Amino acid sequence: MSGTSLDGIDAVLVDFGQAKMQQLAQHYLPFDDILKNNLLALHLPSHNELHQSQIIGNQLAKLYARAIQQLLSTTNLTSADIQAIGCHGQTIRHNPEHGYTLQIGNAALLAELTNITVINDFRSRDIAAGGQGAPLVPAFHDKVLRDPNTHRVIVNIGGISNLTNLAPNMDTSGFDCGPGNLLMDAWCMQHLAQPYDKNGEWAATGKVIPELLKQMLAEPFFTLPPPKSSGRDLFNSAWLNTKLQGNEALADVQMTLLELTSVTIAQAIQQYCVGAKEIYLCGGGARNQTLRNRLIALLPNFSIQTTNVLGVDSDYLEAIAFAWLAQQTLNGQPSNLPQVTGAKHACVLGAVHHA
Repeated sequence: MSGTSLDGIDAVLVDFGQAKMQQLAQHYLPFDDILKNNLLALHLPSHNELHQSQIIGNQLAKLYARAIQQLLSTTNLTSADIQAIGCHGQTIRHNPEHGYTLQIGNAALLAELTNITVINDFRSRDIAAGGQGAPLVPAFHDKVLRDPNTHRVIVNIGGISNLTNLAPNMDTSGFDCGPGNLLMDAWCMQHLAQPYDKNGEWAATGKVIPELLKQMLAEPFFTLPPPKSSGRDLFNSAWLNTKLQGNEALADVQMTLLELTSVTIAQAIQQYCVGAKEIYLCGGGARNQTLRNRLIALLPNFSIQTTNVLGVDSDYLEAIAFAWLAQQTLNGQPSNLPQVTGAKHACVLGAVHHA
């Protein structure tokens, strides 16, 4: 998995052959600044972007292959022992309203480099069936994190934040809440030359700017009913710049961005997850203590922990989910939830590139 945060590649080795899923190994391979900037540039129209997207897609395939090789080197396994790779690819455009989403990463090359079957392009079939193509992970949450007696909410705070509502005796629902880390990370990189604000320590030195928060919360996306999804096509530095006066203290902007993430998650839970008791966080934002503290303050009647306490690594949950999605594809089983994505029907997702 390499997601909206553009920080790097999460590779995880998962065994689904036992009664309970087992995470056997994991590896993280960071992106360098050049690749990160080139990927950011592809989110906007530019000169020769088609050529650039293919060249960078090949680079990504080689990095994915390296991450897999490094992962396997920590085990006694070889490529012959691996049934398949579920590769999400790197999203550079997400426009379900226009009938497409685009993830690059050259899965054919990845299959060639690893000699392992690769499943990619998980989102397109759902969009073809009238869905948003996202979020897809709620189906996995439903499979492994549901409790028959307790109303749980799973909140993934990656570049974009999304939630999954797991209410007993009810269909699973879920949707994107809004920006997770991506605006905070961009502001931090712009002004501190650091990829992220560790534990929200910089944000904690600032204070919320009420008028700026009000302007950001006026974005129509936040009042759209589910199903809904979003990405850098909407929430980006240009979007933020339209809200700024230019004289704000830098740390105050960072704290306001953190508050935006916190408030939009809290409001989504309060509106669409009535009766929930437990919240479990995953994704990079789960490590941000200032963000967690704000969620605890905004949602005082909930137990808030990470998915680690449920036995699923919060840092690698999304990568594990795409391993599960790949297994579903190979088994010919649907893996979208129409009530989550808005698709007209359940679909078998993904394109298969045999070894």
